[in-house]
Amino acid sequence: MNDPRIIVALDFPAAEPALALAARLDPQLCRVKVGKELFTAAGPQLVEQLMRKSFEVFLDLKFHDIPNTVAGACKAAAGLGVWMVNVHALGGRKMLSAAREALPPGKTRLIAVTLLTSMGRDDLADIGLSGEPEAVVQRLAGLAGACGLDGVVCSALETARLRQTMGKDFCLVTPGIRPLDVAVDDQQRVTTPRQAMANGADYLVIGRPITQAPDPLAMLQRLHAEIATELATS
Repeated sequence: MNDPRIIVALDFPAAEPALALAARLDPQLCRVKVGKELFTAAGPQLVEQLMRKSFEVFLDLKFHDIPNTVAGACKAAAGLGVWMVNVHALGGRKMLSAAREALPPGKTRLIAVTLLTSMGRDDLADIGLSGEPEAVVQRLAGLAGACGLDGVVCSALETARLRQTMGKDFCLVTPGIRPLDVAVDDQQRVTTPRQAMANGADYLVIGRPITQAPDPLAMLQRLHAEIATELATS
């Protein structure tokens, strides 16, 4: 079974540029992520269009609300046929458990966001969370695992320890991926594709390095080859 490890973040303000970029990619080499901006602008129809182009979709809406509302949202996402959906671990145990109950293990994967990769220690202090980001991520990942979720979104800098503590079957999805020759932009906790895979990541969310490349497919092929090399040697 083909299981591409790269998830291309379609961070566009409308359907047209997202579909234009998708047309330049290969669904055999990647999945795609639809986030808040694009989904708000283009809706479920955009997800359906991407799926008709043979892309599996990670619906990245980070549901965070009362348990009943999140459960309903997860059911709606599964009804679209998406490959993966996420909730926010800061919603707590009752919310995470409600999401799991609404979305039984099977076709649609359910993962939790721990901390956004844009957040550092000072940001945590501002919202009343103590400790280093890595420690907070560990606590939230443990909570997600205890509630039966399939995995978490985490920075590659936390991946190695999470792989040790959460086991080989816990899915680790890693944003903040930047090749060595690409700018970091607005994310603080970043790493390279090969290092992320070496640390134990299962899937890599990659946006601007691919979407803003002069030749997105060539960049995708390059990163896919780097990851394949790492998997072959690990």
